[in-house]
Amino acid sequence: MKIDARGLVVSEKRVGEGDRLVTVLTGERGILRAFVRQSRRAGSGRLSATRLFTYSRFSIFEGRDSYIIDDAQPIEVFFGLREDIGRLSLAQYFCELAVVLAPQDSEAEMFLRLLLNAMYFLSKNMRPEAVLKAAVEMRMMSFAGYMPNLICCADCGCYESETMYFLPRSGRILCGNCCGKQQPEPMYLLHPGAMTALRHTVYADFDKLFSFRVSEEAAKELSAASEHYVLETLQRGFATLDFYHQMTNGAKIS
Repeated sequence: MKIDARGLVVSEKRVGEGDRLVTVLTGERGILRAFVRQSRRAGSGRLSATRLFTYSRFSIFEGRDSYIIDDAQPIEVFFGLREDIGRLSLAQYFCELAVVLAPQDSEAEMFLRLLLNAMYFLSKNMRPEAVLKAAVEMRMMSFAGYMPNLICCADCGCYESETMYFLPRSGRILCGNCCGKQQPEPMYLLHPGAMTALRHTVYADFDKLFSFRVSEEAAKELSAASEHYVLETLQRGFATLDFYHQMTNGAKIS
């Protein structure tokens, strides 16, 4: 049986002499792993279409034990990602996050749309990395069923105060007055700009997801809150995230 699908290559691995195993985030079937046979001798179109960060149309043969890519044609190649090691490593983190959170063998159109938008803005260097990172982390977590409750203070119901605190382990917020009570989990300070931005990453219409601006200080608060929400909720680390921090260590959030 053959499957026709659109997807973004989020991982590739050499297998044997010339074959490769690629992981594709497809809109139709979610995360799908398939072999590219004799990739070194494959036609140039199929070879380029199955490279990391390439968005392509795939014709995939579904065998008894595995999927095999029969044909592939590139739609978009995000060349700009390779112009900067920081943007490249952040793109790799987005891909690893998608592999963990996106479904397998079921529709994942919103995951794919999110990742394609992020790759476009990242490759063009059109949005601050901290903003892109937080938007992808929080919206992808929400798509996967891990939406936090950011509507109001979990204790008193206050919508906004001069300082709010995000508790990533429980996915809730507390106002400055209520956070004085001893809390059994880490808390991250969010001033009004960062709090508004964090809510935006979860609740905004998708078409407006990436269209917000914050100060440099708010971007740092936002990025720390979203990252720790991912790590606390999933209870695991990401090698690509560690590499991103190594590559941007000491770099100012733009």
